[in-house]
Amino acid sequence: MLENQTILVAGGSGFIGSHLVQALASTGNNRVLSLDTYFTGTRDNHVAGVEYIEGHTKDIADLCPDAPDLVFHLGEYSRVEQSFQDMALVWDLNKAGTFGVVEYCRQRGSKLVYAGSSTKFADGGMGRDQSPYAWTKATNTELVMNYGQWFGLEFAITYFYNVYGPREITCGEYATVLGIFRSQFEAGVPLTVVSPGTQRRNFTHVDDIVRGLILVGEHGSGDEYGLGADASYSVLEIAGLFGGQTHMLPERRGNRMDAALDSSKATSLGWHTERCVEQYIAGIVKAKSNGSTG
Repeated sequence: MLENQTILVAGGSGFIGSHLVQALASTGNNRVLSLDTYFTGTRDNHVAGVEYIEGHTKDIADLCPDAPDLVFHLGEYSRVEQSFQDMALVWDLNKAGTFGVVEYCRQRGSKLVYAGSSTKFADGGMGRDQSPYAWTKATNTELVMNYGQWFGLEFAITYFYNVYGPREITCGEYATVLGIFRSQFEAGVPLTVVSPGTQRRNFTHVDDIVRGLILVGEHGSGDEYGLGADASYSVLEIAGLFGGQTHMLPERRGNRMDAALDSSKATSLGWHTERCVEQYIAGIVKAKSNGSTG
């Protein structure tokens, strides 16, 4: 358990970040700070016991003058297909912003836990260049590792696999697959599946991700901390768990077919998944049949 530390979470008002700051603030007598642009994060995700700072990660040195013991960097642009049309924003958040965070950690002597992207492992390793998002994330992991070699930066790099759970975005162009399916199911409309539908994903509950992040923050060092459920499902299989009709959408640029998962370094720290996507979806289906949602 992380105890009596000052911990900064970049992206602490987002889907995953809000769960992380909540866990960090609820135990261990930690001082927890969140830095967020509120691009996809929201004040609705704020939780008690956290100090919230609004601003860009490239300005982190001015916005967060203290020297945290630990920095979790989750505050980046995180959508594959949309990144083709958002290139300037992707560069601003993922390159300029992340350089600010890495340099801040070097100057402050803070340990950095960086949230890499599993897209670089997709399709036999070809995924790293399949989209602007994937490329920025892959090259950022190299930047973090180089800072470790060049300047002795203490770091650990994690990789998430299709995170789902409470507070995920359920509508709009930045929504998650499961978030979209849930909102469509609850609205009683066909579930929209991007062709071919056979692309496979390791859907992982946000609670499992947060437990992994905290373990890596406390004990992890270096690269390759994969945080993903062992079981993989095609997108059509996930849609089928909801039942009802589906509507196929055209295939989209940058949409990977699979991503190799290696969670051995995370499991060596004692991490394992406790939640199952089939049970999660069954709960949504049951709630609707009982006349309730949310």
